[in-house]
Amino acid sequence: MDLSIVIPVLNESGNVVPLLDEVLAALRPVGIEFEVIFVDDGSDDDTAAKLIARQGDTPELRLVRHASRYGQSMGVRSGVLAARGRWIGTLDGDRQNDPADLPAMWAAANGPEAPGLIAGERIKRNDNWQKRYASRFANWLRQKLLHDGVKDTGCGLKMFRRDLFLEFPHFDHMHRYLPALARRHGARVLPVPVRHRAREEGTSKYGTLDRALVGATDLFGVWWLIRRSRFPIRLRDDGGAR
Repeated sequence: MDLSIVIPVLNESGNVVPLLDEVLAALRPVGIEFEVIFVDDGSDDDTAAKLIARQGDTPELRLVRHASRYGQSMGVRSGVLAARGRWIGTLDGDRQNDPADLPAMWAAANGPEAPGLIAGERIKRNDNWQKRYASRFANWLRQKLLHDGVKDTGCGLKMFRRDLFLEFPHFDHMHRYLPALARRHGARVLPVPVRHRAREEGTSKYGTLDRALVGATDLFGVWWLIRRSRFPIRLRDDGGAR
């Protein structure tokens, strides 16, 4: 399979069906084999029921369900482990990412720059001012420490090779540091501009303060990982290391 779209969701009953339809409308004309995997992170509304109701007429749709709430990073990881695609695309479940950007990202994934990860950068944030300014500061600090070359690592719209992701160390909130982890493994990271929409249904699962607190700890952890890493191992044609 060419591409697996992984979408972690928690209590997004009003968003999952419209989001599914948008992904299908964006990717079916591209002419690739793809699947859409929603990972329900222990929702207590009818998010899962609405997706199950669509499985009969949507062969591309798959559903993974967590018995408890484990967070967005574990949702991404569960989806990647279940995925059959060579490439993984991720979207936030709140419909603020626009699936219409996926075909251009797929074209970039197969383009001459041969990236290992394509990172969406929101060209116009449709969030309140607290989130925007907190994000700007977090991105500035992350760049100072990690030098990952990405202006907006918090954007949920990304595309990356499945085999590359499975090489990353897993930790909570790792989804915010995928570009830095990709560079740590010697992969090319390609930022691309994407659209961002206002949330119309449901409520945000994060506050500004809790993002900042967990982000500071994780940032220094990733900085330590990068400091301790070596250049990627290259293999000779006969299979030996060099």
